[in-house]
Amino acid sequence: MPLRAVIFDYGLVLSGPADPTARARLLELTSLAPEVFDAHYWKYRLDYDRGALNGRTYWKTIAHDTGISLTPEQISALIEQDVLLWASLNPVMLDWVVRVQAAGLKTAILSNMGEDLLAHMRQNFRWLDAFDHHTWSCELNIVKPEAAIYEHTLAAVGVQPEEALFIDDRAENIEGAKKAGLHALLFRDEETLQADLQQAGWASALPPVILQTV
Repeated sequence: MPLRAVIFDYGLVLSGPADPTARARLLELTSLAPEVFDAHYWKYRLDYDRGALNGRTYWKTIAHDTGISLTPEQISALIEQDVLLWASLNPVMLDWVVRVQAAGLKTAILSNMGEDLLAHMRQNFRWLDAFDHHTWSCELNIVKPEAAIYEHTLAAVGVQPEEALFIDDRAENIEGAKKAGLHALLFRDEETLQADLQQAGWASALPPVILQTV
């Protein structure tokens, strides 16, 4: 079957790298060593993305686990900086999205996403409106790599699994997509994605990721 849709993860695919200033502020607010912070930040992240925790309960859980005390004002600041951590964008990939859409393919976002970052994106990112569908984990109470979240997205976009290409930066999410029947590529950087598309035989169906400059 021909390719009819490209489905994108948001974090570290459409977004840029984590903002170092926001990360430094998170470490300052918690007073945790970077390795301790990182371990607990990711320990409960899927619960946050699933909607089982919100911003306040997420940070309260981390505080309880690490034995620190956080004021309501500090928690508000942590939520704000956590949003800023992931709010920078990848202009090369966003440009490619526009060209994929112009080529007539459907596009969707399928992202593990907490409600606070999602609220910021909806308020500030008008480019979201051009996608045919958005799947946000916190609104469905399911997360990648669970099969149901891929199935939901395919049904909403209106394509069969073998008609869709999924792009994500995490190997476990790529494996989940493949188990659900989608084509899937692990995103490392734009140059590697372009090479992977060429190797997979999709270069003729999609515009180049990186435009050649004269």
